[in-house]
Amino acid sequence: MKRLFVFAAMAACLASCGGPQTKEAAFEKDIEAFRKEIGNVGLAVAVVKNNQIVYSHEFGLANLEKKTPVQENSLFRIASISKSFSATSMMQLIEKGLVTLDTDVSDLAGFLIRNPKFPDTVITLEMLLSHTSSINDSQGYFELDRINPETNKNWEQCYNDYEPGTGYEYCNLNFNLAGTFIEKLSGERFDQYVVHHVLEPLGLYGGYCVDSLDTSRFVSLYQYENGQFVEQVEAYAPRSKRIANYRFGYDTPVFSPTGGMKISACDLARYMMMHMGWGTAPDGTVIISEASSRSMQTPRSEPEHYGLALWHDYDKIPGVELVGHTGGAYGLRSAMFWAPDRSFGLVCISSGTYGDYEDEDSGVLNGTLTRLYNHFCK
Repeated sequence: MKRLFVFAAMAACLASCGGPQTKEAAFEKDIEAFRKEIGNVGLAVAVVKNNQIVYSHEFGLANLEKKTPVQENSLFRIASISKSFSATSMMQLIEKGLVTLDTDVSDLAGFLIRNPKFPDTVITLEMLLSHTSSINDSQGYFELDRINPETNKNWEQCYNDYEPGTGYEYCNLNFNLAGTFIEKLSGERFDQYVVHHVLEPLGLYGGYCVDSLDTSRFVSLYQYENGQFVEQVEAYAPRSKRIANYRFGYDTPVFSPTGGMKISACDLARYMMMHMGWGTAPDGTVIISEASSRSMQTPRSEPEHYGLALWHDYDKIPGVELVGHTGGAYGLRSAMFWAPDRSFGLVCISSGTYGDYEDEDSGVLNGTLTRLYNHFCK
């Protein structure tokens, strides 16, 4: 009885002194009020400190119709954070000597990739991975036919007016091209390469191919339309027929190297820890070299501060510099960011909110990241 009293007294002291449980409870109260304000459907978060996940939690529903909750192993399509998996894979192939950042991407594509306004300027892998290639998405980015002069008479519209390497425009086609090159260089289908060389070595579950995953774990994504949430079933369309007739080294965009990764928030945090460790996971597993990791995190453009599928952000949390990436598609908003001094890292993934809060620079991401920072890291 005396021992029970002592334990109760210790618990009360921890609560009154602002111990870890109080931080968690305060955050959860704060975030639940925020979720109600923005109409959040489902949310998963994780906080990393000292090379470990010190907090993770799931809120809301994985599916509105079935009333199933978001769980720790629930899989989200994370949209453009996927680009960092593609860039990481490319850095592995660069380290093997199969290619360099200065390689002419025309040599890899098998057709000419040149801005017609600057035909003598080589477009390199580095330009693709840093969005400085002068390529744009005006013709679409789900098929390489869009930029192939042999298959699209309007291919010239895929290029901007500035010289490659001198300007920046965020472009999904850049990374669907890069994913195709990963496939050609490695000899493995793109989705399988990422699983075998990035996810499995880190002990993570996820991938780009819907048919290779446990679809019962998918978190449905929602957009707010005409006063109600509408499920975006296209987010997890398996593309089985296209994959059955797959052309190796050309149909890679079917897996969306630019945005198609499906993974849980906690496993995304574990992946983030590898980048926080300059390419090495906390258990010593090396995915890329420190030199490659530093290259990915070094900005190539101003004022965008964009490196190779990772950028430096100064706006998500007021007054705090972060390194990482965001994602947005089908109503989803995702973020993976860490402090440059490696003192903390944050992950948040939302499956849908009221329309006013879907924008990358407002609402759910900024609000959730700021709350995580204030409660656990400040």
